[in-house]
This record gives sequence, C-alpha cells and structure tokens, in this order.
Amino acid sequence: QVQLVESGGGLVQPGGSLRLSCGVSGSISSSITNMGWYRQAPGKERELVASITNGGSTNYAGSVKGRFTISRDNAKNTVFLQMARLKPEDTAVYYCNAEQRLTPYKVLHSWGLGTQVTVSS
Repeated sequence: QVQLVESGGGLVQPGGSLRLSCGVSGSISSSITNMGWYRQAPGKERELVASITNGGSTNYAGSVKGRFTISRDNAKNTVFLQMARLKPEDTAVYYCNAEQRLTPYKVLHSWGLGTQVTVSS
C-alpha cells in the first residue's frame, strides 16, 4: 500500500480546463502497476474516470473520452489527468488510485483522499 496525494482541483467554468496530479507520499515496497482516477458526485456511486497501465495503455469512461487525458511518470510514481471542455456534470470529488500487483493473484489497491472539482459559472 502507498500513500497517495491528489492536487489540482478547484473551481472552473464550463468549457474550461483543469489538470489534476497525484503522487506517492513516502516510500513504496512494491512497484506500482496500474494507476487511475475515479470520481464520486453527490448521490452517485464512485466511478472510474480513466486508468493507465505501467506500459501506457489507457482506458476512459465514455462520458469523458475525448475530453480527458490520463498520463503518468513512472519514475516519479505520478499520474495526471488533463481535463478539457469541462461540464457541470463533471463536478465531483476526484480520487487517485494505484495498484500494486504483489503476485499474479494478489493485488493491493491504494486510494488518495480526493480533490474537489467544481464546474460552474
């Protein structure tokens, strides 16, 4: 398990852009494989926004595909989420997730505490 810290959230107008960052705080005992961003809006379940493997393969939720871009810096154990053409429905708390595959059948997940993104005029 690793300690994750998100940053970059804030208030932005519809159509605007925002860049989120998530990095490891402290040391890690196992290499991070997959990383991702999730979000949770009031009254809704937490959902996957985007994920990226250590090899660079990405996956996006249909609602953000084409607008958001996930990237990572493996050397720094940092993941980013570039958000563009933001909509009010993107308003949510965004959480960073990191996966460590200890064995082929043993995976450890870590979560950040979240950062608020509010899209409003």
